[in-house]
Amino acid sequence: MSPVYIGLISGTSVDAIDAALVDFSGASPQLLEFEEYPWPDALRTELIAVGREGRRLDAGAWGRLDARVAEVFTAAAGDLLKAASIRPGDVRAIGSHGQTLFHAPDETPPFTVQLGDGAAIAGRTGIDVVADFRRADLAAGGQGAPLAPLIHQVLFASPSETRAVINLGGIANVTWLRPGQAPEGFDTGPANGLMDAWCLRHRGQAMDSGGQWAAGGQVVPELLDRLLADPYFRRVPPKATGTEYFNLDWLEERGPGSIEPRDVQATLLALTARSLAENLAGSRRPDRVLLTGGGVHNEALIDAIARALDPVPVEPAAAPGISADAMEAVLFAWLAREHVEGRAVDTRSITGARHPVRLGALYPAGHPVVDVSKTRPPDVR
Repeated sequence: MSPVYIGLISGTSVDAIDAALVDFSGASPQLLEFEEYPWPDALRTELIAVGREGRRLDAGAWGRLDARVAEVFTAAAGDLLKAASIRPGDVRAIGSHGQTLFHAPDETPPFTVQLGDGAAIAGRTGIDVVADFRRADLAAGGQGAPLAPLIHQVLFASPSETRAVINLGGIANVTWLRPGQAPEGFDTGPANGLMDAWCLRHRGQAMDSGGQWAAGGQVVPELLDRLLADPYFRRVPPKATGTEYFNLDWLEERGPGSIEPRDVQATLLALTARSLAENLAGSRRPDRVLLTGGGVHNEALIDAIARALDPVPVEPAAAPGISADAMEAVLFAWLAREHVEGRAVDTRSITGARHPVRLGALYPAGHPVVDVSKTRPPDVR
C-alpha cells in the first residue's frame, strides 16, 4: 500500500485551496510538495456570499455549487501531481476536506455542510477520496471541530514543555499540548474572517495585507467591549464556531455605526488578539505559543497577539519541512491515511465526542474521466 497521500482544504477565509502531497513511510510525515491554488474569482465571490453573508440557496443552486467546488479541487489535485511529477496511481488516497458552507454543532439535530463532491473527485482523478470528515464526530456527540489539534499533537507535542498552538484561519482555534496528556482544543472566535469581510466591503480587497490598514487605525474601546460581550467567548469548551456566526451581520448588530472603517478594522484585529488571550488565561499559562494558519502573514495581528500574551514566547509553528501554511492540508492527508488503515481517531478531549471515531467517508475511485495533470475546468484561473 502506497504511503503517499494528498490533503486538500479550503478554509473559512476562502482565500485558496491548500494542496499537500505527504509521505507517511517514516516516523513523521514528510511533505513532498505543497501548493496554494487561488479560487476562480466568480466562484470565490459566490462562496463568500453564501458563507459570510448568509445568502440562501435552493436545491439546484446548492447542487451546482457542490459540483463546481469538486471541479476546482480536482484541478488542484491534478496541478499538485504535475508539480511533483507523480502519477495518480502512486497516491493511495486523497483526503479532501472541501469548503465549509455551514457548521451548526449546537442545533438540534446538529449538522455540518462541506462542499466538494468526494465521489466526483475520485471519479475524475482515479484516486480513492476520503471526505466528509466532520459528520462522524457530530454523530458521536462532538462539536465536529476543530480537527487541527490532531496534527498539532503529532508534530508539536513536547515531553517537557506545555505548548499552545494557535491556528489563525477565518476562525481561530487553540490546541493545548501538555506533556503526557491528550490534546485539548477549541475554537476561540474570529481570526481573519471578520477582518477579511470588512476589508472586502470597504476597500474591495480580499484581505488586509500584512494588517497595514488596521495598523493605521485606532481601536475603539466601546466597540471592542460590545464585541467581547458575546457569550461565545465565555463559553466553556468543547466549543466550535464559524463564519456563519461571526460574520458581518453579527458585527452590524453590535453597532459599528458611523465609526471610521479603518478604526473598525483595528478593533476587529484587537478582538482576535484579546479573545485568544482571554481564552488562554483560563488555564495554566503555556511555556510557548506556536502560530500557524494564514494569519501568520498578518504582521500587525502577530504583534498584537504577542503583546496580549507577553511574556509567553510567541513564534511560528513550523515542523521540519512543513510550513505553517501547509499544516491543515497535511492534517487531511493524515486523516485520510488513518481512515484507509481502519483507525479510529480519539477526539474526546477536543470536540467532546463520546468515543473515538473513524473520521471520514471513503469514495472509491473508478477509472479517471480526465487526465487531471493536463485538464482543468474552464473557469479555473
